[in-house]
Amino acid sequence: MVLSGSRGFRRKTADYLDQWGVFLKGFIEHPRMVGSIIPSSRFTIRKMLEPVDWDSCDLFVEYGPGVGTFCHPVLERMRSDAALLVIDTNPLYVDYLNRTIRDSRFTAVLGSAEDVEAIVADHGHKHADYVLSGLPFSTLPDGVGANIAAATHRVLREGGGFLVYQFSTAARDFMAKHFARIDSGFELWNVLPCKLFWGWKDGR
Repeated sequence: MVLSGSRGFRRKTADYLDQWGVFLKGFIEHPRMVGSIIPSSRFTIRKMLEPVDWDSCDLFVEYGPGVGTFCHPVLERMRSDAALLVIDTNPLYVDYLNRTIRDSRFTAVLGSAEDVEAIVADHGHKHADYVLSGLPFSTLPDGVGANIAAATHRVLREGGGFLVYQFSTAARDFMAKHFARIDSGFELWNVLPCKLFWGWKDGR
């Protein structure tokens, strides 16, 4: 039993170091596309996902999943017949996620959030129920943030939500052009403390 526990500890340590190694390499290679060098805290994750109606969620989309900080909590909350589709421009992250997350509901796609409509359609869905993003809107290339906000609004069903966590208010400025109702929050227990936004695509 001692030996088995020791092997389990070594395995968990190796997995943790592998995850951090992948995350740091991705940050070093593409710093403008990674929101933070420190993954989001469990407090941020819980607060960000709190408004989601999981019973009515068929497709949950995430932009910039990195090494899957939000993926596991989303999968834990999702219905057994729902789907999680994540999109990242970094093949390092996409390969890592597809290698380590063995869940039939999960798919990691190499691509841009600007093309979310085509990606969602290519995977057999008509729309998304919720879209989560930690992309650093303040450092994205010119025009990309605006395109992502517009495409996200189009791909969401009526009543769906765009969930965004940021260190600045740049994302909210892009969201406000398409989402008439935006709820705001703040999470102190995160490195760094971050701003939270929920943009709702109201049917009215």
